[in-house]
Amino acid sequence: MKIRTLGAQGPSVSTIGLGCMSMSAVYSQAENRTESLATLDRALDLGITMLDTADAYGPHDNEELIGTALEGRRKKVFLATKFGLVQRDGGFGVDGSRAHVRTSIEGSLRRLKTDHIDLYYLHRVDSYTPIEDTVGAMAELVEEGKVRHLGLSEVSPQTLERACAVHPITAVQSEYSLWTRDPENGLLTACERLGVGFVAYSPLGRGFLTGKIRSPEDFEPGDRRRSFPRFQGENFNANLALVDKVKALADGKGVTASQFALAWVLARGPHIVPIPGTRRRKNLEDNVGAMDVILTSAELAEIDATFPPDVSAGDRYPASMMGSVNG
Repeated sequence: MKIRTLGAQGPSVSTIGLGCMSMSAVYSQAENRTESLATLDRALDLGITMLDTADAYGPHDNEELIGTALEGRRKKVFLATKFGLVQRDGGFGVDGSRAHVRTSIEGSLRRLKTDHIDLYYLHRVDSYTPIEDTVGAMAELVEEGKVRHLGLSEVSPQTLERACAVHPITAVQSEYSLWTRDPENGLLTACERLGVGFVAYSPLGRGFLTGKIRSPEDFEPGDRRRSFPRFQGENFNANLALVDKVKALADGKGVTASQFALAWVLARGPHIVPIPGTRRRKNLEDNVGAMDVILTSAELAEIDATFPPDVSAGDRYPASMMGSVNG
C-alpha cells in the first residue's frame, strides 16, 4: 500500500481510503452485514488505513458496524467520522452548535468503541452558527484527547480560511471526480496554500463512472440516487455518453473504468486522497489497483478535453440539498 500525507504537516494515510456509507441503507435497502464486514477485513489486509463514516449514515448503524469490525484492530486504522447532519421534518438539517458538537462526539465514540477519533469532520456548514464557533468547540475535543485532527466537508475557500484562523484544519472532504470538478474553483488551491489535505468522496461518481449502471432501473426502489438530477431523464442519457467515453479510454489503457477514473483523481495532486465507497470485496480490490495506473501527460490532456468542468448534465444533489454544499 502506498502512503500519502494529509496536508503539509498532517498524518500519513493509505493513498486510497474506504468510504463506508454504502454499507448502510443509503443506496440499497438490502444491507449485507456479512459482506460488509468481510470487505472491511479485506481492506485492512490490503493495507487500507483510512476508513470514513458519519453519524448520519443509517443514521448511527454505520458507525456501529465499523466499531464491530475494528474490535481488537483499532490501532491499524486512521478513523474518520462526521457530525452535523440531523434529521428534521422528514429530511436533513445542519447543527454546528457547541452543544451538538459535545453530544455528537460522545455518541460516535460509543458506537465506534474507541476513546478517540483520528479525523473529526463537520459534515456540512451550519448557516446559523459561525464557523469560528463550531471549530472552536471542535478544538476543545482535541485538547481533551477525544479527537486528533479536525476536518470540514463541503466548504468554500472563504470558510476554510476562517476555520484555519481558529484551529489547524487537517483535511477538507468534498465530492470530486471526472464529472464533479467543483473543487477546482478555488478550493483545491486554497487547500494547497493553507497546507490542508483534500479527501475526495464519490470519486467514481456514486458508482456511475464504473460503467455498471446503464439505466435508472438499475437502482433499487429505495436508492437515493433515483432522486438526484444527474440520474434522471435526459440527464441520465447525456451522462451515460460520458461514462462510455471513460470506458473507451480505460480499455485503451488496459484497465477498468473504475481504475482509470480513480487514477485521474490521484494524478490531480499528492495531497488528494480518494475514498471510493463499496461494500463488496471484488470492487474494493479493483479500486486498489488504481494506485498502479500511471496516466501520461498526453492522456491527462485528452481527459481534460473530454471531461471539461461542468460537462455533466444536472446538479449533483436535489435542489433541497444543493444549498448545503460549498458552504
